Amino acid sequence: MIQISDSAQRYFRRLIERENVPGMGVRLKAVEPGTAQADARLEFAEPADLTGDEWAIDCDGFTLYVAATSVAWLDGADIDLVDANGGQQLTIKAPKIKGQAPPESASMVEQVTWLVDNEINPQLASHGGRVAVQEITADGVVLLRFGGGCHGCGMADVTLKQGIEKTLMTKVAGITAVRDATDHETGAAPYIPRTDAG
Repeated sequence: MIQISDSAQRYFRRLIERENVPGMGVRLKAVEPGTAQADARLEFAEPADLTGDEWAIDCDGFTLYVAATSVAWLDGADIDLVDANGGQQLTIKAPKIKGQAPPESASMVEQVTWLVDNEINPQLASHGGRVAVQEITADGVVLLRFGGGCHGCGMADVTLKQGIEKTLMTKVAGITAVRDATDHETGAAPYIPRTDAG
């Protein structure tokens, strides 16, 4: 079920009235669902734009159409118009859009990939960095390759040992070690250059 607040409905109704197109509604769809880059997109939808398989939600003065392929990802979404920075901002909270963590019964590869994409990389992004899983060996060693601001960064070892390794070994059974497979000498734009770190 998707919730749309009264204030958000009034906001959309005003915009639609301004467009003055008979039958115009609003379409909601998930973009790149099930990934760390997932997002929800709202757009005007004229009757000719609709494919016919959308879910229709009757709102105050218009219809909200949900793309059929997005319904499962947007279940439980909340659309609201909130006060922010001296004005109003439309917010969409969709708790299922990035997917759900794999169960403990999932493979080590699935669990590690999920954690890297949904927990570790969003934290590294604040420093312009990222990490990718290069390999997971048969004996549980995870080899990672740092990129962006983490490639050549003087704090990469600390990030690996105190952050990434701790997270992965705590949350995924069977991991025996987490190692850095990056050639840090080739890092072009490190967050903290290695020569200054030491």
